[in-house]
Amino acid sequence: MTEIHGTCDERFAAVQEAFAKNFDGGLERGACFAAHLDGEPIVDLWAGTRDAAGEQPWERDTIVNVYSTTKAMAAITTLRLVDRGELDLDAPVSSVWPEFAANGKESVLVRHLLSHTSGLSGWQEPVAIEDLYDWDRTCGLLAAQAPWWEPGTESGYHAITQGFLLGEVVRRVTGRTLGTVFREEIAEPLGVDFHIGLDEQHEPRLGELVPPEQSLASGVLDEGSVAGRTLGNPVMRGDIANTRGWRAAEIPAANGQGNARAVATVAGTLACGGTRDGVEVLSERTLDLILEEQCHRQDLVLGVPIRWGLGFGLRSDVIPLAPSERMFFWGGWGGSLVVVDRDERLGFSYVMNKMGEGTLGDTRGIGLAMALYGALAEARG
Repeated sequence: MTEIHGTCDERFAAVQEAFAKNFDGGLERGACFAAHLDGEPIVDLWAGTRDAAGEQPWERDTIVNVYSTTKAMAAITTLRLVDRGELDLDAPVSSVWPEFAANGKESVLVRHLLSHTSGLSGWQEPVAIEDLYDWDRTCGLLAAQAPWWEPGTESGYHAITQGFLLGEVVRRVTGRTLGTVFREEIAEPLGVDFHIGLDEQHEPRLGELVPPEQSLASGVLDEGSVAGRTLGNPVMRGDIANTRGWRAAEIPAANGQGNARAVATVAGTLACGGTRDGVEVLSERTLDLILEEQCHRQDLVLGVPIRWGLGFGLRSDVIPLAPSERMFFWGGWGGSLVVVDRDERLGFSYVMNKMGEGTLGDTRGIGLAMALYGALAEARG
């Protein structure tokens, strides 16, 4: 049996049992799960090994690439500017990024970037992985190209592009990169161990992703479709996250490095009104905006109906991740997950290094969420 480390409130013993079951069933290599309720940590668990060879233990301070769970941090960072009145959701993107107006994008609004409805879910020009490390080139290509559908009418998951689009807006408004704003205004004030653009000093404690055999675009039958062009350019394989080039770059849609404790701290802060220990991350007013439905149609990239709010997915019959209506969430390729539940004042996260094959959740994280909500219902009678 795998030894489970950390703490778990006795009311939520079922969560620790579910966490251990994932390991005992051979589903995990290394993983962590954390939850905050009413502003206090109730679960903080980790176990397994952090390297592909299975020799180095997953420690309390192990961090790992969480792929698209990074988008939650990028969205929160962008929404802080909205909160302060420095950015208008209904303003054209070109009002802060003039070059972006090229090729019929004058009508693309800031809210379209946050809700994956801008029509820029991928690059028209062929790009290599190395191009993602060149911020100006990557953003320049997006500014120059035409949208793939009428902005605001459909959603198409901006798998990699969203981070560059939001990041350039943040840079134009603040003069700082999105990773810098996140670090200075959110991570450091909250004491959160999450990084978008990783300093080399943290390399010794990084977890190594154990990727699936398939690339991100595997399963997409039509390479010329919006999904094919989005997920297949560049060709993404999970182990790219194990390279120094990927870790050092700022790719705010996909290369955040952190653990469940860090993500759950941010999620728990939002679940309790947006302020923790005197640090306001977002106001209640902006948290309400996140929950306003922006688009609810079959997503052109993910192939299922997604109910998009601002920067997050919202509860729907297709993805009934939580019973609460005022819940928002997202996850990352391979299985990582973040959930903010304002009704229950609950925030939680699951992070692992053995990647599953899907991009829309994983039975491991979903099972932990079910155990958590079951225990919460029992505790509250």
